[in-house]
Amino acid sequence: MSTGPLTGKTVIDLTTALAGPYATLLLAGLGARVIKVENPARGGDTSRNNSPYVTADGLSMRRTSDDDMSVSMMLRGRGKESILLDLKRPESREVLRDLVREADIVVENYSAGVTARLGIDYASVRDLNPRLVYTSISGFGATGDHGDRKAMDTIIQALSGVMMTAGEPGDPPVRFGLPIGDLVAPLFAVIGTLSAVMHAERTGEGQHVDVSMLGALTSLVACEPFDALESVGFPLRTGTYVPRLAPFGTFRAVDGWFALCGPTDQFAEGVLRAIGRADLIGSADFGTRDARVANADRLHGLIAGWAAERMLAEALAALHANGAPAAPVRSTAEAVRDPDVTARGEVVPLVHPKFGHFDGLYGSGLPVVFSRSLVDMSAPAPQLGEHTDAVLSELLGYDEQRIASLRGAGAF
Repeated sequence: MSTGPLTGKTVIDLTTALAGPYATLLLAGLGARVIKVENPARGGDTSRNNSPYVTADGLSMRRTSDDDMSVSMMLRGRGKESILLDLKRPESREVLRDLVREADIVVENYSAGVTARLGIDYASVRDLNPRLVYTSISGFGATGDHGDRKAMDTIIQALSGVMMTAGEPGDPPVRFGLPIGDLVAPLFAVIGTLSAVMHAERTGEGQHVDVSMLGALTSLVACEPFDALESVGFPLRTGTYVPRLAPFGTFRAVDGWFALCGPTDQFAEGVLRAIGRADLIGSADFGTRDARVANADRLHGLIAGWAAERMLAEALAALHANGAPAAPVRSTAEAVRDPDVTARGEVVPLVHPKFGHFDGLYGSGLPVVFSRSLVDMSAPAPQLGEHTDAVLSELLGYDEQRIASLRGAGAF
């Protein structure tokens, strides 16, 4: 096969910023036709105005011409078509309803209450297309009374408890450098969307898929039994080490850091051999997992002292030679250039629609390799409104006169 698994499916993308656009980016990468609806009154998706920009001369903190595009849009807009619709105008909402009739999926991440006020929520459009899968990504979900609480990633991280899982005991809360709340929710949204599409294909029934950022991130926090661990004496925050899996953590060599994982007897024995302490393998203090956990501070201290006197390459070579799982802690620049990762399309070059690729500019690929289906993240992001006329004429069958009339009425 040379087509994506979602080839033939049409997605109406009513999203902006990161969580929603990342979900529709994944759908586009899987082969769906994604038609991104952007608001002309606001200059389109908010990420179009995120510095830095790619210009004819390279990266710039400021936009220098209409052809310039933000790196954020270059990443999140790939493989999509852009049309302009001012959904506050009735003419535009009628166009959207026509799009819904032709679509398989709608994805939106408006603030609470906005779709209902505009008359484009699921309840308002479901009768237009009984098979429609309508996916909403929001901070707190469609159920419950959340008022006008704003769902920024840092707010979601704070509420989920994830900020209290990193760092040392007594440290201030630690905000993840990645916008993890914005990135986890769209993964669950895609899972839910594709499940609902399968249901619609089997039954003819569409449905509303409702994903909250808070629920998605908190569900991951709940994958670790933190309450149970604390109740038996394990600290919630353990810093660079994980005592309950000792030896386990990150250690500093002379010229860099490495991660080490030795929770099993076999791996722990390899660690002890690597650091020249094979005499401890059968000892009462380190010979079993329970013993190593009980003496985790001492064990981690032995490893840290050994590592501090060695170059990183030497330490890793000794650990690998003894079968102990270990790896260097890489910078983000090193990580995205990993030849295995780039060869598998898990990280891909970003391409400006006019200026092409600038060396060193990479974006997320689709980290799923199919044996037959094709996934593709190579198509560049569209310029604002680039496909408006084509979508209205080719997909909806509007003639030139109707398109001109809509434009004259300010619909786009």
